[in-house]
Amino acid sequence: MVCSPGASIVYRNLDWLFRFIYCGSWAALPKSYLLSIRLPSGLRRWKVLMCDDLQELACCELCEHRCRTNRLDGELGVCRVGTPKVASRTLHPAPPESYTIFMAGCNFKCLHCQNWSISQYPDNRMRLDGHVDAQDLALESVGMLESPGGRLMKADRIFFSGGEPSLHLPYIERVVEEARKILAGCRVNFDTNGFMTESSLRRILEFTTSLTFDLKAFFDETHRALTGAPVAPVLRNAEIVARETPEKLWEFRIVVIPGMNEDDMEHLCSFLSGISKDLPVCFLAFRPNFVLDSCRGASRQLMKRVLETAWEAGLVQATWAGMTDIAGTPPRKNEDSGASYKVEGARTAASYALARGCKTHPRNCRNCTSQGPCPLKGYRPERST
Repeated sequence: MVCSPGASIVYRNLDWLFRFIYCGSWAALPKSYLLSIRLPSGLRRWKVLMCDDLQELACCELCEHRCRTNRLDGELGVCRVGTPKVASRTLHPAPPESYTIFMAGCNFKCLHCQNWSISQYPDNRMRLDGHVDAQDLALESVGMLESPGGRLMKADRIFFSGGEPSLHLPYIERVVEEARKILAGCRVNFDTNGFMTESSLRRILEFTTSLTFDLKAFFDETHRALTGAPVAPVLRNAEIVARETPEKLWEFRIVVIPGMNEDDMEHLCSFLSGISKDLPVCFLAFRPNFVLDSCRGASRQLMKRVLETAWEAGLVQATWAGMTDIAGTPPRKNEDSGASYKVEGARTAASYALARGCKTHPRNCRNCTSQGPCPLKGYRPERST
């Protein structure tokens, strides 16, 4: 007899219910099931106890938004993510070659996000892989690194990306722990926007082999206009990484957006060269994506000019990459955003956010009244490049 999907779910739940009754313990139930259900208020603490590696999500302060929401019980903060979910995973040839695990959700709402279908989960209702048991994911990851495809690609590490993986830090720590039981010394890369707390950053530095660190802007107004968050924690964490663990830094990555963060480039270069002139920095040519889907891409001339600025600042390892001169409209300004911003590039970026329904200016996602039904998170771009 073939059961319908609905009947299969009923039978599975009954089976787990009988396991609980027979054993008299929540330990009889799979963690994946505990993570998927909303327990009555009197039993919520049991779910936390059974998922002890996720306990801190019951009062989440992993990033500098410090929302203190109970993500295990379905409460949502700025990132809008509850329990850890994997968006997708694949062998990835971009350096460092790896088995890349894209985690769902982000604590930024970047106007130019190229991974918007992952980062703006769950509001955009895009499909993803969902919760994957940490042990299973570790076994799968090591298996893929050692597979013929992984060896051919020379993939040598697990790469956590997103979205923003630091939202899922305790889960990732568990995956890494399990992976290193299988493959001693398994390498790990962590790709981040840098908005975690200092405590979270130091935990990440303990288990990572390499770090790819995105910098969006130098001026706070520009950073807020592009991301919805302040820049100070990002610059603080960038300096910690650059000064204390430069050997772990794969590179700082900076997307150059015409008419928006161009004026930040010189200041970012000075900031980084003031720490060390040997820091690896890669400038990426902006490609039209997400809310900035109608904009034109960065020109080759602009990228060369930015690279010259970096070299003049003494950044000897600065490079640039990406597709240039993608057609689109020039940056436009909406005068309604002018009163909230003094920096020209920030005013331009904010115009696009305002046009797509962002109500709080200067942008501040932590205190926005539309944090739940955010119109930006639900936006579907007309093109992705």
